[in-house]
Amino acid sequence: MEAPELYSQHARVWLPDAVEVWRSAELRRGFSPGDRALALRLEDGTEVEHTVDLQTGGLPPLRNPDLLVGENDLTTLSFLHEPAVLHNLRVRFIDSKLIYTYCGIVLVAINPYDSLAIYDTDIIGAYSGQNMGDMDPHIFAVAEEAFKHMARCERNQSIIVSGESGAGKTVSAKYVMRYFAAVSRSSAEANVEEKVLASNPIMEAIGNAKTTRNDNSSRFGKYIEIGFNKKNCMIGAKMKTYLLEKSRVVFQAQGERNYHIFYQLCASSHLPEFQALKLGCADDFHCANQGQSPEIDGVDDARDMSVTRRALSLLGFSNSDQSALFQILAGILHLSNVEVNGQTADSCRIVPDQEPLVLFSGLMGVPHTDMAHWLCHRKLKTTAETYVKTLSRENAVNGRDALAKHIYARIFNWIVDHINRTLTFVAAQRSFIGVLDIYGFETFDINSFEQFCINYANEKLQQQFNLHVFKLEQEEYMKEQIPWSLIDFYDNEPYIKLIEAKMGVLDLLDEECKMPKASDDTWAQKLYSSLLKQNVHFDKPRLSNRAFIIHHFADKVEYQCDGFLEKNKDTVNEDQINVLKTSKFDLVLKLLQEDEATTGSKGCSSKRERPGKVLRDHKKTVGLQFRQSLHSLMETLNATTPHYVRCIKPNDQKAPFTLDPVRTVQQLRSCGILETIRISAAGFPSRWTYQEFFSRYRVLMKRKEVLPDYKQSCKIALEKLVKDRDQYQFGKNKIFFRAGQVAFLENLRSEKLRSACVCIQKTMRCWLARKKYLRMRESAVTIQKHVRAHQARCYVKFVRWTKAAVIIQQYFRMWAARRSYRRQQFAAVTIQSCFRAYKAKQNYYKLVFEQKTVVIQKWVRGWLARRHFGRVLAAVVLLQSCVRRRRAREALRQLKVEARSVEHFKKLNVGMENKIMQLQRKNDEQHQANRELSVKLRAVEKTQAAEREKLLRAEQQSSAKAERVSGLLEQLSFLHRELETNRREKEERDRAHQEHTEKMEAELNARNSLLITEKEDLSRRIQEQAKQITDTKVILENTKQVEKDLTEERSRYQSLLSEYLQLEQRHAELKEKMNQYKREDKAGHKKTELTVVRMRRTSVQSSDEQESPAKREDVKQPAVDMPILLKLQRRLKELETVNRSLQRQLERRTEVQQEKAKVIEEQKSLNRAELDLEALKRQELESENKRLKLDLNMLRKSLSGENRALAPPKPDSLSYSVLLEQLDSSNEELEMRKEEVMLLRSHMVRQEALKHKDSLTEGLKLNLSEMSLLQDIERSTDLHTLNEDGELWLAYEGLKETNRLLEGQLQEQGQQHREECEELQKELQKVKEQNLQQQQLLTKSLQLPQDAQIEARLQHEITRLANENLDHMERQESQDKTINNLKKQLKTYAKRLEEFEAGARKQSTVSQIGIPVSITRKEKEFQGMLEYKQGDESLLLKNLVVDLKPRGVAVSFIPGLPAYIIFMCIRYADYIDDEDRVSTLLNSTIISIKGVIKRRGADFETVSFWLANTCRFLHCLKQYSGDEDFTKHNTPRQNEHCLANFELSGYQQVFGDLAIQIYQQLIKCTEELLQPLIVAAMLEHETVQGVLGSRPTGLRKRSASLQDEGGVTVETLLQQLNVFHSAMIQHGMDPELVKQVVKQVFHIICGMTLNNLVLRKDMCSWGKGLQIRYKVWQLEEWLSEKELADCGARDTLEPLIQAAQLLQIKKKTEADAQAICTMCSALTAAQIVKVLNLYTPVIEFEERVSNTFIAIIEELLKDRRESPALMMDVKTLFPVSLPFSPSLVTLDSIQIPISLNLSFLTRV
Repeated sequence: MEAPELYSQHARVWLPDAVEVWRSAELRRGFSPGDRALALRLEDGTEVEHTVDLQTGGLPPLRNPDLLVGENDLTTLSFLHEPAVLHNLRVRFIDSKLIYTYCGIVLVAINPYDSLAIYDTDIIGAYSGQNMGDMDPHIFAVAEEAFKHMARCERNQSIIVSGESGAGKTVSAKYVMRYFAAVSRSSAEANVEEKVLASNPIMEAIGNAKTTRNDNSSRFGKYIEIGFNKKNCMIGAKMKTYLLEKSRVVFQAQGERNYHIFYQLCASSHLPEFQALKLGCADDFHCANQGQSPEIDGVDDARDMSVTRRALSLLGFSNSDQSALFQILAGILHLSNVEVNGQTADSCRIVPDQEPLVLFSGLMGVPHTDMAHWLCHRKLKTTAETYVKTLSRENAVNGRDALAKHIYARIFNWIVDHINRTLTFVAAQRSFIGVLDIYGFETFDINSFEQFCINYANEKLQQQFNLHVFKLEQEEYMKEQIPWSLIDFYDNEPYIKLIEAKMGVLDLLDEECKMPKASDDTWAQKLYSSLLKQNVHFDKPRLSNRAFIIHHFADKVEYQCDGFLEKNKDTVNEDQINVLKTSKFDLVLKLLQEDEATTGSKGCSSKRERPGKVLRDHKKTVGLQFRQSLHSLMETLNATTPHYVRCIKPNDQKAPFTLDPVRTVQQLRSCGILETIRISAAGFPSRWTYQEFFSRYRVLMKRKEVLPDYKQSCKIALEKLVKDRDQYQFGKNKIFFRAGQVAFLENLRSEKLRSACVCIQKTMRCWLARKKYLRMRESAVTIQKHVRAHQARCYVKFVRWTKAAVIIQQYFRMWAARRSYRRQQFAAVTIQSCFRAYKAKQNYYKLVFEQKTVVIQKWVRGWLARRHFGRVLAAVVLLQSCVRRRRAREALRQLKVEARSVEHFKKLNVGMENKIMQLQRKNDEQHQANRELSVKLRAVEKTQAAEREKLLRAEQQSSAKAERVSGLLEQLSFLHRELETNRREKEERDRAHQEHTEKMEAELNARNSLLITEKEDLSRRIQEQAKQITDTKVILENTKQVEKDLTEERSRYQSLLSEYLQLEQRHAELKEKMNQYKREDKAGHKKTELTVVRMRRTSVQSSDEQESPAKREDVKQPAVDMPILLKLQRRLKELETVNRSLQRQLERRTEVQQEKAKVIEEQKSLNRAELDLEALKRQELESENKRLKLDLNMLRKSLSGENRALAPPKPDSLSYSVLLEQLDSSNEELEMRKEEVMLLRSHMVRQEALKHKDSLTEGLKLNLSEMSLLQDIERSTDLHTLNEDGELWLAYEGLKETNRLLEGQLQEQGQQHREECEELQKELQKVKEQNLQQQQLLTKSLQLPQDAQIEARLQHEITRLANENLDHMERQESQDKTINNLKKQLKTYAKRLEEFEAGARKQSTVSQIGIPVSITRKEKEFQGMLEYKQGDESLLLKNLVVDLKPRGVAVSFIPGLPAYIIFMCIRYADYIDDEDRVSTLLNSTIISIKGVIKRRGADFETVSFWLANTCRFLHCLKQYSGDEDFTKHNTPRQNEHCLANFELSGYQQVFGDLAIQIYQQLIKCTEELLQPLIVAAMLEHETVQGVLGSRPTGLRKRSASLQDEGGVTVETLLQQLNVFHSAMIQHGMDPELVKQVVKQVFHIICGMTLNNLVLRKDMCSWGKGLQIRYKVWQLEEWLSEKELADCGARDTLEPLIQAAQLLQIKKKTEADAQAICTMCSALTAAQIVKVLNLYTPVIEFEERVSNTFIAIIEELLKDRRESPALMMDVKTLFPVSLPFSPSLVTLDSIQIPISLNLSFLTRV
């Protein structure tokens, strides 16, 4: 009962309700002691009053704060009572869609009636290794807890799954076994997990049926013991069954079905193997149609039948056993259709020829007449004789049904026994985990013997559960060393004694069964007389004398006595059994023999009496058997550590995620959940660690109360906060609170925070008010300032206006006076002007007459001056034209000369585009000049026309005035003549100018057309270049697409490679087994069964030449089918024969091709030899020429008189003539040498052109005109002017040839690039086809039987190897050709080198004889090889691979030293041309590296070291292969170390596959090392102090599951990443490969963190999102620090970043939903909805995500096309690429350390 002070105003309580069981209400006013009623307000606003019982003080239960609603564990609630439990389950089930909840040690599982994606393999991996309280409640968490207890404590475990029919018990038990199968890691040969899981469909088929409450209800109880060995691997299982409901075989209620197996048989009756059973529709059989519900929605009986048959085959049921089993089950169906006809009251008759009877007898292998007789008769034995008595129809039908039930029970037990024999333990069992799937408490309208036994079993289990819960509570208190008192709990021992004690219900039932004339009525009367008054838990119904009532722990149940005795005795007619014993079928006889053996074993210990008496006395009743088996079960459970799963059926309509409160509370009461709550509430249910309490309630402490010791601080605070010392206790590690105290502390905390908020608000409002006042004051001052300024401005304005008015008046008066004066002045001026105008007109008329004469003179003089100017201008233009023509001719001559020169040709080529632009600009300027000249011409014509008009007018005026000016006539006629002369001259000049202009236009048009042609040519070339660029871009895009396809194919290939490696390993194991069985067959020893078992348990020892023997675990060896083995041997021999014939054909073809290649090579070598000879000759001539020049210079120096002591010879002297002759001869010889050099050079250029013409396919194409031009140029050599050496023209010709060659090479490269792209596309298509073919073959092989699979795999492997051999042969042919060519060139160069050395020796030994010289030893040059002897390979690999310590090598020596050493040994084997040594060393290296990785695969340094060395060895194979793609990166010295005799491209692929395998092992090792750190560092640790990421829940974890993570932080994770990175860098791993590893590691970190986030409700909060964002930033900073930001690891963290943003973003409106859907692109819809459902407020001011908002999110995300998986796939491996990385280290510079013990190697 809660304290009255908690019932304050606005407190919330729970009120009883008939429909919802409990309703929430809020107090309108506080409660005071003595009040008779509580004033309440319901959630719908209704105001009610609740009466309080003053005597008992029965106040309604208080409601928990919203912060505690939705807890993972019901025991962590502050108020522990029924309404709190129901409300918490409702919130989790309906709002959060969570079906699992803890209740202390019990897992409450509510059936969702919907499929949920929470049972995938990823979920299993997420829960594996986790503590029970770290993750959200789950059935896997319980299974992991049991598995962990078994592994650590070495104690047997039990998981008890109980609940009503339809609550999900069977499914829960199935998931538990599936979890154990996934985490047990048993050996692949035993296949125990599949067999254990395969037992589920079989038991469901024969033991499950449809009821009114459940479509797949288990009608029996089973307890499965799963055995484990010392390594916690599953080694077997054993099943025990309890109380099969046999009555269902012959009777089903309305809406129910019989067992599934009967309907599966009927649905599969059309199959050929079932035709003989004569089955049909299920409605045709009486035992299958009584419920009138033959089908189940969503269930395909035919498909389930195929599943059942596969499971039977997997568990060792042979085809004959299955046929016999189905035959007996079909017989039961036919037996139910046998009709019994009544004759009299005590007799009946069955027609012998009745079809169902005949079919039943035929299927059972007995005579149908005998069966028909004994179905209607019974044999009675007395002392003297035996009687045959007829049976009534009712008794005959009961006997028929009893026979059917007996047969089905025997076949059920036989199947269980067979499964147990199959699942028997193959090795020594250390411990086991039992899974109990048993019926829950049942109560129906009519309850019979089955319900009585079920409820009796639940009473026993409830007693064990109560004792265990009480025990755990007391152990917890003792562990924490707190004082405790004995907790009173509800004990149901009286109910159990009522049932099983002496003279109890079962005892009276067994006693009544022994009575001769006992009946159900007599037994009921005996119960009434014996128990009605003696036991308060037994009662009698008022209106019935054939029923009784027992008050069980869960509820009272009324049982009907009808059928109790018959079901308890479980008798069957012995005569019918005797008829079945005459069956012809072995299985029927076997079932009856087992029945006899069971009966005989039960009665063998008694004294020998009469057989009939022994059978009657010692046959145990069903009740006694059930009681004994139940006691055995309880002993087993008490000897184990139990784990409880209580399944709840939420509603009877099977509606998904719908909770019926009435049904749920009923089950909570019956299954013991509320009793657990009551026991917890009686003690200290709330338990917090000191650190959690301090972090949560730090706000309630004062500063002086906070001490460095959390424990002391908590004690001081609690003593002040909680006055009652009994309400809490201090333990060693935790604080224990009684019920309600956490809510009280939360209330204090809320009040404290509220008062703090009020204080903050008060201070904030004060600050805001003062700020507002200051702002208003400042505003008022500002307003005053501006108003006063305005007034001052207004006054100043007034003063200015006054002054302005005075000035305006002044000026206005002045203006008025001036205007008057102006008027008077204007009048006077006007008069003066008129008078003066009159006088001026008179003078003007006089002057006009005189002026006309002056005008005539002016025009005449002007005309004369213009004529003179025109003549001068024409002369100047003519002179300029002549000068310009002369200069143009000189410029043309100069241009022609320059056009013949090389430099001009170069300038034209270089600046052609600029010249085109200049010519275009000149053309435009010429056009502009023409237009200007045209304009000027038109202006001149207009001027002339105007002059003509003026002259005409002047002529008219002259004629008019002829009388007065007669002297001017002559002059006028002269002017006319001159004018005509000028006109003719002007016309001639205009005509000449026009002709000249037209000529210039024609020339400009010609030049323009030429420029346009050149421009079009250049445009065409530019377009061709643009087209080539476009083609190049297309080729690049195609290349990128090809690279993308290659990446995809690489990923597929790598996945296939991993599958192939697994299949290869499996093949090797099978081959080893076959060899072992061959040895066993040859030995011929006959061994007993014990010896066979021991041989199966012996370990297989495998020893390699390079490895020491390694012990392996015991493996079960399955039996070998010898016919299959012989068949495989024959097939292998045939394939070997075919392979040899194919190899011979390939060798013949290879020889023919090699001969052809030799002929072609010889022809090519002749041409090359000619070219080489010509080159040598040219070099010799050049050297001779240089020597002659040197002699000439020396001669000139001697003649020039360097030695001034000797005078030069005279011209007439003899010495002078001799020297002159020598000089002439030298000049002649020099000229001859020059001519020979010129000829040779021209010949070499021509040969080079011809060679390139032959070698290029679509490259250089020299036409005949070009060749003739070359020949003409050669013939006309003397026509050109040469320089001193005569090489200018040859250089020009060489330049042209070089240009042509470059063009040809460019075209050749383009063609080669296109051919390479086509080859890559073909290769890609080929790889795709091979991949598709391999996938098809793999799919087909998986569908075949086991022997056919092996044969198909062998055939496929042989085919693949043959194809690879063909490819290798082709590659070898091409490489042989290349090697031969290189050898020939090498021989030629060697000869030239020898000649050169010989000449150098001759010159060096001329004048050095007799001079003493000091001799120094020359340093020995190594060839980069290591010599070793035949057979030293094993010692080499043992010292260099097997026994090598990676850390010492990585620290002391260069990276990749083992790879270099092995490759240098390969070089030596290649140098001596020993193929056996090469293959032996390479294969042994691969085997040794694989062995090291297999043994030390968990060591990161070892795996990283050998990954780096394997990649380095692979790069060495490529770098020194001689391939141009790789050797172009080498130095000349490195190219000398290339392999000479062998082409090892096939081993490049093998070592590439090995590197990928090691990479995958490295990722696996990294994942195992990081797995314990990721969740603790990324989620649990709070990096940002002061931000509450998650609230402490006080979950009561089990002691065995508690582990201290040692304070794992993000820094710990980063340190581990630093270790990984430094190790990889130290080992010399390729940077690109390091980036790939880091990207994969970050993907693992993101996946594990996100998977745990969506499985942990306590981690989904706003503060935790902030913590995750900060930690992700730290990871990104680490990437930047290591210069790995571009490796793609940042992108792998995007899902985690978006999940953190989802926790922090606003989640209320539809716009928020749109933003979430846009932001969370890397998260799946299931993950987004899951995070929103799990979002939990940490403080009171946060809010939960409403269901409406989640529905909007689901609606927006429904169109996403993505995987519905909830978990992120951590096991996904990105495609691995191994880019070529050449080494700068030369092989001859590598030193072998002494510490490696490789003294048997010798440097060559």
